[in-house]
Amino acid sequence: MLSKNELRYTLALQRVPNLGDATAKKLIHKVGSAEGIFNEKKSNLLKINGVGSFKLKELSKKIQLDEADEEVRFIEENKLEWLYFQDNLYPERLKHCIDGPILYFQKGNIDLQENKIISIVGTRKITTYGKVFCEKLIEELAPLNPIIVSGYAYGVDITAHKTAIQNGLQTVACLAHGMNQIYPKMHKKYMDNVMDNGGFISEFWSSDAFDKSNFLKRNRIIAGISQATIVIESAFKGGSLVTADIANSYNRDVFALPGRATDLQSQGCNNLIKSQQANVITSAADIIYMLGWELEEKNRKPLQTQLFIELSEEEKVVFNYLKEIAKDDLDNIALNCSMPTYKLASILLAMELKEIIRPLPGKLFELI
Repeated sequence: MLSKNELRYTLALQRVPNLGDATAKKLIHKVGSAEGIFNEKKSNLLKINGVGSFKLKELSKKIQLDEADEEVRFIEENKLEWLYFQDNLYPERLKHCIDGPILYFQKGNIDLQENKIISIVGTRKITTYGKVFCEKLIEELAPLNPIIVSGYAYGVDITAHKTAIQNGLQTVACLAHGMNQIYPKMHKKYMDNVMDNGGFISEFWSSDAFDKSNFLKRNRIIAGISQATIVIESAFKGGSLVTADIANSYNRDVFALPGRATDLQSQGCNNLIKSQQANVITSAADIIYMLGWELEEKNRKPLQTQLFIELSEEEKVVFNYLKEIAKDDLDNIALNCSMPTYKLASILLAMELKEIIRPLPGKLFELI
């Protein structure tokens, strides 16, 4: 973790107008530290490939350090944690994002070292269809203990946070403003529950003006932290589509909930699917098998305890097939069991939750 002096200089670097996180990281890698950048001659910094005079035009040690000292006081008074992009605790996936923040703040009980992290985003004008699906999805995923990331806004975001808490899951709200405020104000009543079950993160300072453009900027953190981004509902245009686009640029999986062609809040999702920018999601099974998740070993029971589990007729067909073949992939199981793939995915999920089968790398499945 950064020392207080290193924090001051890193904050000061973060404050330089027009510099950006990607260029800041490049300078730190070349010079060695944020303090070193402020003490280096501009003429030497300009020799670094990709660093032009425009980006360094407003680099001012006195101005930016004075601003940084004010923010350090706020951080200390409010007992905020900070994570630097070279820290061990900085989220691993976010480290691979070239424009990930060099520094961000957090409060609560956040642990992002868990591998299963998904972001759930969507419209503020959530419909009953979207709300029911979001709640059911998280409930079905709960046995795998994923971390649910969202943006704490109205609609899909707050539904995802609340449902995660109800199912005992960690949830992380990524804010588009400093930690000195909360937006929307109506959601202040959920803050304690969120901090008990995860917390809040933000790259914005307490002195930053509330700006709608910040919402688009924070979306890269939501996408960057996560293994996959799920868009529940979206109109033809919306911030969640930006998050999906960013997730695709990071080579992360994107899923979208399809809806009727006439539904305004499904137009964005339908277009993502139609343009092959997102996978269709109709149940938790789609997430589990596309991402290769499986139940933790500690949650598994020995085979002997499973012998008397009741199986549906379709589950018996799959069970008998895997008993003969040992293991096979999703497509072959569907073909040999005469089942459509979308239906088989749900059956396999049910069998995994009953601890009868387990997924293997390469979308293979075998009996436990």
